[in-house]
Amino acid sequence: MKAKTEKASIARKKRMIALMLLSIMIAALGCKGRVKNPSASFRRLSAVPRAKEEIELKQPDETFTRTHAAFMLDIFKNSLKKGENSLVSPVSVLTALAMTANGARGETLSEMRKTLARGLEGEELNAYLAAYLEQLAGDDSAKIEIANSIWFRENADARKANPYAPQAFTPNKEFLQTNADIFGADIFAAPFDKATVNEINNWVNEKTNGMIDGIIDELDPLAVMQIINALTFDAEWRTKYTKEDQISKGEFTALGGQKRNVKFMFSEEKSYIRFSDAEGFIKPYTGGRFAFMALLPNEGVDIYDFIDGLNGENLLHIIDNARERTVYAKMPKFGFEYEVSLVDALKAMGMETAFDAKLADFSGLGESVYGNIAISEVLHKTYIEVGEQGTRAGAVTSVMPAPASAEIVEAPVRITLDRPFMFAIIDTQTRLPLFIGALTDPS
Repeated sequence: MKAKTEKASIARKKRMIALMLLSIMIAALGCKGRVKNPSASFRRLSAVPRAKEEIELKQPDETFTRTHAAFMLDIFKNSLKKGENSLVSPVSVLTALAMTANGARGETLSEMRKTLARGLEGEELNAYLAAYLEQLAGDDSAKIEIANSIWFRENADARKANPYAPQAFTPNKEFLQTNADIFGADIFAAPFDKATVNEINNWVNEKTNGMIDGIIDELDPLAVMQIINALTFDAEWRTKYTKEDQISKGEFTALGGQKRNVKFMFSEEKSYIRFSDAEGFIKPYTGGRFAFMALLPNEGVDIYDFIDGLNGENLLHIIDNARERTVYAKMPKFGFEYEVSLVDALKAMGMETAFDAKLADFSGLGESVYGNIAISEVLHKTYIEVGEQGTRAGAVTSVMPAPASAEIVEAPVRITLDRPFMFAIIDTQTRLPLFIGALTDPS
């Protein structure tokens, strides 16, 4: 990810943009020697996804919300790098891993199901996700683009020399077709050489509208497959920051105690959050389907202790219990990029076998003459920029309940995000976070 390219694009737009990429590398880890990269061009397979109406979809319900809220908080907590700004897209992670799970079998599949969806059957998870991703991409209140691709190693030179020669890796056609059907995945056969790296990065560049120009610098010499999810989110505030008195300079106390001079954006919000060790607010985007939620731990409460105490159930409780009250909110303008390997996080969440070269069972993914197939890397890259532009169109977010009585009027509360805080971009219909982050230093 190239910060300069992204920041130039962001500077032109000056609005909220979140970019998420998740790349899963599948390798023949049982191989005793190194795999030679053949010199051949890539080709796109003709796997044509069935029309969505031909696929049995399952609309998101409370079961979907509660099982996935748990996963989403866990992946965020386990992927934090203490001392750094952090940002993950649980939806991106879930999508790429669900695609991978379609090739898992036995204990590997069982652990993946327990980790991703707390035991939901694979067909059920696919049906839920297909419907949910279709909802997100189809909502016109924000620009959300979701793209998936699967790249697998193919030795084209060997096939030309001897059409009957066995392939080093043979993908399972049912696995490819299922992911084309459910997730609209682009399928590519490639030699996994330098040209493939360029092609993968070109695909990323195209699917993120040029905002991210690549995700990998090289391919593992043992890699037989690359599974990629790209998700972009571009939304405008429901209420603009345009007046001079809405932008002011101030100090942000970073995690280490350093004082940072930043620009704060002031707004008057209507959705207030208050619970034992933190308070916050919800700020809607155009249309009200999506909203920005900020949670500021109380003075003296460590940001990581606060996050560690959260789980999916109490996150939903926090959102459900946001109440209507005027909030004079001050939020710093900020932007940062984040990159993290999710291997340790997923192992900690119970998905250990998938990374074990001897025990992993991805026989539903394909066959390799080099050895047993396992996941060698799960790489997550993100970028976010919070700016001042927006629009007044749209409705108030649905998480704002009506007051209990028109006669009860609470005094406005002031919240200034001038020390480390947690934030999320939430889908107000399901209350699920599309993105979760922590800002510890805006500089």
